[in-house]
Amino acid sequence: MDVVAQATPAAAPLTALRHKHLLGIRDLSAEEIVLVLDTAEAMKEVGQRTIKKVPTLRGRTVINLFFEPSTRTRTSFEVAEKRLSADTLNVAIASSSVVKGETLVDTAMNLEAMSPSMIVLRHASSGAGHLLSRVCKASIINAGDGMHEHPTQALLDAFTIRERKGRLKGLKIAIVGDLLHSRVLRSNVLLLTKLGAEVWACAPATLIPAGLREMGVRVTTRVDEAVEGADVIMMLRIQLERMQGGYFPSLREYFTTFGMTEARVKRAKSDAIIMHPGPINRGVEIASEVADGSASVILDQVANGVAVRMAVLYLLAGPQLDAE
Repeated sequence: MDVVAQATPAAAPLTALRHKHLLGIRDLSAEEIVLVLDTAEAMKEVGQRTIKKVPTLRGRTVINLFFEPSTRTRTSFEVAEKRLSADTLNVAIASSSVVKGETLVDTAMNLEAMSPSMIVLRHASSGAGHLLSRVCKASIINAGDGMHEHPTQALLDAFTIRERKGRLKGLKIAIVGDLLHSRVLRSNVLLLTKLGAEVWACAPATLIPAGLREMGVRVTTRVDEAVEGADVIMMLRIQLERMQGGYFPSLREYFTTFGMTEARVKRAKSDAIIMHPGPINRGVEIASEVADGSASVILDQVANGVAVRMAVLYLLAGPQLDAE
């Protein structure tokens, strides 16, 4: 008896994120990550036009609610929102009712009463975005929550790497610095391992978080081993504001042992790129000649952040746009 094989229809390409919120990279599939990166390529083209604006989010309100200091992330989101023609509102926490004792949820619910489409939240407490996602109708975008995650930073880092290297799969990516307190580390590890990169992490033993090896990361306390043959070196800031106690003897000794110098960069591949999410502590985690050198893509990261955040805003608004 002949058996006729039935061809399985190819799955339709993904055109929107599966979730209403962007709370972390952990919630995204590899397919969704690639969708954001591909969409960001189109958004970057908008930023290269004479008139850097499209009407995609006209009539929608996006509230930027930042409980922690920020230069790059807050400004990048604001530029992204304005390039998509959204109405943007920046809440200054220092002059808000938070200083009078209002809780995060009460603040969010009062803002929600103004019918925003999205709320971009940065907060010192891990899980703050998840909390708001349970009580708000607006889409919540996590712009950094405590030591938990910073998803848009990982997405813009991946976009920058792919732009320079053409791929992420198979690349050796060395992450060096304050691993313990870094939400950027956690989001990048989740993203890079999902897309097939070989991730190394290096720090003093006191700054290596538990469970990092279980996330598929090669961990070492020797910088030379981490950067040997690396395609990408990603430096992380020493977060003194989150440290209580002595994690290392002094900043000078830290730079001597773990700082990224020109000599250490030479151990990486000749075409390796140097990354840093900012702000930079020159002479602490990275030498000025490395930060400003030809291999540095630090300012490219800032520029790409706008395109990636435009992509996130556009994709999260997708179901709303389709409903109109």
